[in-house]
Amino acid sequence: MEEDLISKKELLELTGISYGQLYRWKRKNLVPEEWFIRKSAFTGQETFFPKGQMLARIDKILNMKDDLSLDELADVFSTVPSDLQIDKVELMKRNIVSMETLAFASPLMGSLTVYSFEQTLFLFLLDGCLQSGEMSLDEGKQLLLTMVEQYGKFEDKPCDLVFIRKMGLTLFLLISTGSELYVEPRVKVVFRIQVAKKIEELKLKFTTM
Repeated sequence: MEEDLISKKELLELTGISYGQLYRWKRKNLVPEEWFIRKSAFTGQETFFPKGQMLARIDKILNMKDDLSLDELADVFSTVPSDLQIDKVELMKRNIVSMETLAFASPLMGSLTVYSFEQTLFLFLLDGCLQSGEMSLDEGKQLLLTMVEQYGKFEDKPCDLVFIRKMGLTLFLLISTGSELYVEPRVKVVFRIQVAKKIEELKLKFTTM
């Protein structure tokens, strides 16, 4: 099915933003270059955008621009992990990761007192999935090991974390965002998480520190 697109004219009318704002946000990397889609129309070449993603992004920018600079917003929306660090006490104090998840993960990651952004991301993913009740602790261990061992291979390119289950057997995959995933009929896709969205959520928590 073709992606739901919105034209530039419709976008500006619907959101009330100006042409100048849109292209300033593009220059500042608040809106990805790949979201500007050139297509043929009866009036010639026109620019379209993925409607859902674009409207959600503009809503976030408009709601956050009074509290954060455009450069800070660009960092929040970037899929590249931050170089910020956070200690164990702050992780729990700010409700980023629960005490139970930290205790569970410590044997796998080591008893750290300070965590890098990437390590915090792995814990944040693990905590959210455990809290949802969609996976067991043993499966949580698989998730964490998959992230630790495989995430670096994407070299900051956007990827999705996929959890599949078949007849009691479980598997975690990391695949490029936007890639099609085909599985045999009896395989259940428990969840597919865009890691970039979790990076964005986590960066927002860091900006309030």
